[in-house]
Amino acid sequence: MKKSFRVLAGSAGSVLLCPSLLSAENSSNPGIDQYINQAMAPVTDFMFGIVFYPVPIGGTKMPFVVLWLLLAAVAATLFLWFVNIRGFRHAIDLVRGIYDEPGKQKGEVSHFQALTAALSATVGLGNIAGVAVAITLGGPGATFWMILGGFFGMSLKFVECTLGVKYRKIHEDGSVSGGAMYYLSRGFGEKGFPRIGKALGFFFALMCVGGSIGGGNMFQANQAFKQTVIATGGEQSLLYQQGWLFGLLMAVLVGVVIIGGIRSIVRVTSKLVPFMVAIYITAALFIIFSSFDKIPEAFSAIITGAFAPEAVYGGVIGVLIQGIKRAAFSNEAGIGSAPIAHSAVKTDEPVTEGLVALLEPFLDTVVICTMTALVIILSGLYVDQGGDGIALTSSAFEQVISWFPYILFVAVVLFAFSTMISWSYYGLKAWTYIFGESRVSDVSYKLLICGCIVIGSAMDLSTVVDFTDAMFFAMSFPNIIGLYLFAPDIKRDLDSYFERLRNGEIRRYR
Repeated sequence: MKKSFRVLAGSAGSVLLCPSLLSAENSSNPGIDQYINQAMAPVTDFMFGIVFYPVPIGGTKMPFVVLWLLLAAVAATLFLWFVNIRGFRHAIDLVRGIYDEPGKQKGEVSHFQALTAALSATVGLGNIAGVAVAITLGGPGATFWMILGGFFGMSLKFVECTLGVKYRKIHEDGSVSGGAMYYLSRGFGEKGFPRIGKALGFFFALMCVGGSIGGGNMFQANQAFKQTVIATGGEQSLLYQQGWLFGLLMAVLVGVVIIGGIRSIVRVTSKLVPFMVAIYITAALFIIFSSFDKIPEAFSAIITGAFAPEAVYGGVIGVLIQGIKRAAFSNEAGIGSAPIAHSAVKTDEPVTEGLVALLEPFLDTVVICTMTALVIILSGLYVDQGGDGIALTSSAFEQVISWFPYILFVAVVLFAFSTMISWSYYGLKAWTYIFGESRVSDVSYKLLICGCIVIGSAMDLSTVVDFTDAMFFAMSFPNIIGLYLFAPDIKRDLDSYFERLRNGEIRRYR
């Protein structure tokens, strides 16, 4: 598989988008990491060949996994009568806690905390660099299809997170385990297919562990370290070639947070996510309104480019694919990762958390990614297709805010850290699903993750991370099979909930 394709093959948290950062120091220092990359290359190529198999569409090609996610998202939206629209306002009320009954619902965290925990895994480097790559390859029109992809992804997120709460496992101490592996095994069992459910649940959990170790942690540490080196002087930096030291610090910080479980994680994400998103959005809005007179022209370029793009961008189908790719890789709708965090919510109504979860693709893709796109389009720099994603975004912001690279440095480190703590939790739940809920299982995974953060900071493990990124997207195959099977049940639950809401059976508490 060509490296130019892999540049786009990553989640919001684990996007492989910045080759200049990945090779900043290790290309001239071949060693064990080069050996590992060479050994992993055949396996990685095999995995990529399956997960990202190119499907010919309109004279161009779309990765199969993107088509798989898109069709499921559209189907969920139509089948549930646009729950992403009719449930939006109520979702905001749920996040505000208006319908929370104090002290009586089972779970560990509030709706707001569950939302920020899941957002911390999706809002990341893909919002900074992935959008730039999509516009470079697909032109301004890719923004329109990116927004549309995020819109449909909201319905898919609703289904999987409702299932996450519906089939979660609540332990005697009040802690919760949930996610796709649980609703696949339990749900298929209820339908009379226990063996198929267990096989799909095990496969999902195995892929989730791999994705959490590589893309969710090792790559995040690597990317954060490279950006830190660049921000502190490059080769003249005191940290140059001291990745292990940076990784050790990050491992300690991550370890301190994850040792307390989901309650400790949400205490951090509930403060960190709003803060880092506010910084980024404020900078973006400042630039957008600084070029207020050019905004109509930018939207005109987006609409025109979506339906009548220049040939250089691959025609309508080519632009559509770039936008849909970015949406799918950004918000993780259909992957099955977010239900792990949402399962811990305090509620006796699974539908409520599904409604809260549909806000994720809206915030991640429709809001944050669109703002990044507008800044890049207003800058006009995308016309020069020579820069990598993160460099293009930085340059676009820097045109108006000369000191933006320092903001970018803070954003990259915060985004990477928040992704690491959330994906550590995802991986832990998948790990304990495979090896059992025990103190030994819990500690062994946390030690493994912290060790991999140190390794990831110090080595160029691009092929290893490519492999785990493929595992990440492989999670969508068993997950969406389950979503199709359980969709009628979710529709009945949704209709029942809205009926009780209209009748006043569901009370407001403030």
